[in-house]
Amino acid sequence: MYAAIKEEAYHCNMQLPKLGLVLFTFGNVSVADRSKGVFAIKPSGVPYEELTPESMVIVDFDGNIVEGKLRPSSDTKTHAVLYKHWEGVGGITHTHSTYGTAWAQSQRDIPIYGTTHADHLTTDIPCAPPMSDEMILGNYEYETGFQIINHFEQQKLDYKEVEMILVGNHAPFAWGKTGIKSVYNSAVLETVAQMATLTEQINPKAPRLKDALIKKHYERKHGGEAYYGQE
Repeated sequence: MYAAIKEEAYHCNMQLPKLGLVLFTFGNVSVADRSKGVFAIKPSGVPYEELTPESMVIVDFDGNIVEGKLRPSSDTKTHAVLYKHWEGVGGITHTHSTYGTAWAQSQRDIPIYGTTHADHLTTDIPCAPPMSDEMILGNYEYETGFQIINHFEQQKLDYKEVEMILVGNHAPFAWGKTGIKSVYNSAVLETVAQMATLTEQINPKAPRLKDALIKKHYERKHGGEAYYGQE
């Protein structure tokens, strides 16, 4: 019944070490089946080389285990909150990738410095502030989901256009219509974070990308006038 999303979740999770986005077990990917109201997610603390499609855990959008012998990722409730409230999300990736996490620990948005960034976003990559003590001491992973959602609402951001965020003092989350798109967005976030770090080291006064270049590069790949790639 859940074989397809287990297979996809397994494939997506195995991309993380290949792309250099995780060390040991520092990350997870989930893939949703909205018709069934569930998602498949990596089991907690299991090394990537030991994963199989069958080891993926099936969870509903309230965070309850539906199927699986292993304990799901400790971040499962965060994934569940995002799936429940953002209906356009079909896959979520969470990593502690080096550069993205460094920016999260610095509590800074990643400025839009170049066209690589603008190919994917027209805004800075947002960084939500660290959670309040009450949220941390409560249902921590559950509240992390709301920390992300609340920041998007406060900044008037659209989760369908900005498919990534840093959680202050924590690490990156990325999402997309599919699991593999969420992995792609996670890799883009890490690359852009590295480029921004090097940019500021080379020129601490580097200017933000011009609006005309932001518009041009984003619209080359997105919208009705897009002309990048093959039809």
